[in-house]
Amino acid sequence: MKKAWTLAALSLALAAAYPAAHAAPNDDILAELKALKAKVNELEQKLQAQDAKIADMPQGMTPEQQADFNRIAVKTEALEDGRDSLGFKGLKISGYMDPTYIYNQRRDRAGFQFLNNVSEGDSYNYSYDNSYFGAAVIDFLKETDGGTRWHFALAPNRGVGATFNGNSPIQEASVSVPLTDLQTRLIAGQIPDWSGYEYLQAPLNKLISHNLLFDFTLPTAYTGAGLELTRDQWIIKGVLANVNTSKRADGRTAPAFAYRVDYAKGEFQGFGFAGVHGQAANGTTLVADGAPDSRIDLFEADGYFIRGDWTVQGQISFGRQKDAAIALSSTGALQDAQWWGLSGLAAYKFNPRFEGTVRADYLNNSKHGGGLLGYATADDINGIGPDALVCPDTGVVDSGCSKGANRAALTFGLSYLWDLNTTFKVEYRYDWASKSVFLDTGSGDYKKSNQLLGASVVVTF
Repeated sequence: MKKAWTLAALSLALAAAYPAAHAAPNDDILAELKALKAKVNELEQKLQAQDAKIADMPQGMTPEQQADFNRIAVKTEALEDGRDSLGFKGLKISGYMDPTYIYNQRRDRAGFQFLNNVSEGDSYNYSYDNSYFGAAVIDFLKETDGGTRWHFALAPNRGVGATFNGNSPIQEASVSVPLTDLQTRLIAGQIPDWSGYEYLQAPLNKLISHNLLFDFTLPTAYTGAGLELTRDQWIIKGVLANVNTSKRADGRTAPAFAYRVDYAKGEFQGFGFAGVHGQAANGTTLVADGAPDSRIDLFEADGYFIRGDWTVQGQISFGRQKDAAIALSSTGALQDAQWWGLSGLAAYKFNPRFEGTVRADYLNNSKHGGGLLGYATADDINGIGPDALVCPDTGVVDSGCSKGANRAALTFGLSYLWDLNTTFKVEYRYDWASKSVFLDTGSGDYKKSNQLLGASVVVTF
């Protein structure tokens, strides 16, 4: 302000030096005064800008420190420019490994499982003692400035790609493109199934193995396109897609419709439901050269309550696939596979690091000799089908073969959070069936029960 008053006084003095009556015409004097006033205003603005710049600078810095500060600012801008030019802006890379030890009583097998193929050395594919654990996964998630998301996850031998697409290491390859806004999106690609309360990834599961509904009644993945809508506390997803295949066979044109709806009721609880309706592969061996795709109708509902030390989750599922039952009818015709099941989980944290979990599952699969999604033949490892002592050949029409085994499982587990990135898990699981469907490889007999012990270390980054 002192400088401003000085400039003002100077302007008055100049004005006084040129009296209006003697020096020049009034118009010339007014023009000079306006020019002088504009110059004063310009100088005032420069002074204010300089004061603001000084105020923004760190206080008490020496010239050398100021020079270092300027160099850091330049380097930071260069790093940001380099990040953006290389495509790293909005990119998140994460992953995990979970080497696992499994003991299976009836298979007389014990040892580590890590990065083995789901069908390696076995005459079957997916099983409850050889599912998605024992994996090494790397996950890339990229979001552009416009809100488009690109998701690519690799899980060699242990992901959904290895389960339904040969030796494919691709767990997920999907895009999410905002349409009218960020809450209305086009989704497309290979998307792992989103049904149920359990997640596929080991870091997101409290136990090592999965529940019976996850293993035997839900799809593996969808390949297709659809929409995702977020409205307040609701998330709605739906796709037209191939179920458990990345390419349809010749002569098969009808896709399936898969959907998922979630509602978050406040901070601690919520529910959801999911379904699939359409055509999927029929794995029956009772038809020469295989059966064509047949209609599936799946529906499940699940919910959760998580508050304090407690976690409670539950699920109910219903399913049907046309002409996919294990046993023939009395006339020798194919029958529909039908099932329903329940699963519930409760977990309690004894302290912030140490947690105990119990899970109970029940799967009713007795109709028409049994048969589940992807399991249209008897399976003496997973315990699916009619009594193997009565029906060694399920294609034979017999009253004893018309009933499949109902399945149940009770699982206890403990987990310990060693640090922010490492969790140790142990698990005991007891599986039971209403018929003799578990093959005891040691004796060659069929049993109604099996026991499983597991331990794993889950390391994330």
